[in-house]
Amino acid sequence: MKTLKIDIVSDVMCPWCAIGYRALKQALENLEGEVNAHLHWQPFELAPQMAREGEDLAEHLLNKYGFTLDQLKQNQANIEQRAQALGLPIRFFDGMKKYNTFDAHRLLHWAAEMGKQTELKEALFALYFVEGGDPSDEGQLIDLAGSVGLDRQVASEVLESGLYAEHVRAQQAHYRNLGVTSVPTFIVNDKYGITGGQPVAAFEQALREIAAKPAE
Repeated sequence: MKTLKIDIVSDVMCPWCAIGYRALKQALENLEGEVNAHLHWQPFELAPQMAREGEDLAEHLLNKYGFTLDQLKQNQANIEQRAQALGLPIRFFDGMKKYNTFDAHRLLHWAAEMGKQTELKEALFALYFVEGGDPSDEGQLIDLAGSVGLDRQVASEVLESGLYAEHVRAQQAHYRNLGVTSVPTFIVNDKYGITGGQPVAAFEQALREIAAKPAE
């Protein structure tokens, strides 16, 4: 069985990141016995300049991409359908906001050190896309950390201290320098890239092909 290292460059507010991860997860389940994977979540901020109070998501997307409101609604409906097919209950709602996620990425770095990074990432996706929560809110982040078995007091100390800020900035710069401009981007064994919320079958094929390559 081949072991692969997979770095997942993503943001917790990106629906395609949640969809892509769920498809990857299913692909790895289908490849059980053939491929084993070590996942590492890497930071990417969709809205690094976003103010603390956030911004109305619909207004943000209409201004950013020039959609009409009908186009936006249809796009979101397509995303919801794709997610639901993977067992992921993503939902968009009126008044949904886009937030700054820098603190969430700092907490994810700490969670990696505690062996709970994927659990926290999944919980962050659920907080934003299922529960309509705020991934920039310190109280909600602390509650989320506790819900996956992390120490709430330490989580509070991480958030209040600014710990790991330099690491998050450095990692974001690293992946920008590698040419990552959109998410999700999956980097396998530091060499092979898979971009976007690919179907399960596409992940299976790509991972099989990479696993079959001879070691260098």
